[in-house]
Amino acid sequence: MSKQGKSVEWDGAVNAWHVSGGIYRMGRREWLTEAGWKQAFDDGVRTVVDLRNPGEGRRRDSDPDVPAAARADIDVVQAPTEEPGDARFTAVTGPYLNDPAHYADNARLFPERLVGVFRAIALAAAKGDVVLHCAAGRDRSGLVAAMVQDLAGDSDEAIAEGYRRAARGINERYRTHGPPHSRERYLTEPELEPLLEQRGLAVVAFVRALDTRGYLLANGLQTAELDAVLALSGTHAPTLGPV
Repeated sequence: MSKQGKSVEWDGAVNAWHVSGGIYRMGRREWLTEAGWKQAFDDGVRTVVDLRNPGEGRRRDSDPDVPAAARADIDVVQAPTEEPGDARFTAVTGPYLNDPAHYADNARLFPERLVGVFRAIALAAAKGDVVLHCAAGRDRSGLVAAMVQDLAGDSDEAIAEGYRRAARGINERYRTHGPPHSRERYLTEPELEPLLEQRGLAVVAFVRALDTRGYLLANGLQTAELDAVLALSGTHAPTLGPV
């Protein structure tokens, strides 16, 4: 039975989902407990790719205290999707990316950053499975996950539903634990449903216009690197280069 689209039950993990093949997504890794790190390892995860900017990765008082030894067998690689504080980007998105309508702006302004993410995935692929994470596990993770799903040949509905699941997942976290700051809040179902319909369609429009394969190759990802990503995502056809 396919794992695709299934929630991931690692202890402490928030908004954790299987994306495709050996690629997963979730919210902050600092939410994982010691048991959660072991469960991820037992499931084959060997690398966590942190999509946040350097200043975001810090432990909060409410986070579980996990000994370094418990995380030692899983590499953590930082590969931000954007340049923090870039005025061109924040003029469009506000303080942070929180709407798929702006994914295309991210891709236009920071191609080298997104290539860096996929290069990190390619390098990690030889070691085992990979988890992508940002803060909420919704938009930066959603941007990259949609590109992975596009490479894997997923349908429009599967890509849209991948975003909607993650948006629902973090919204539920806000219901039970409260939002992290005043720019986020829990949305009731009548508020959430039309928003998710619209944003799911926006994610699909983004990747179909982008052409993930062509975009990555045109911006410097090597064909061997793309092949490694394709293999990890469950797509085994070799890449012949730009067309």
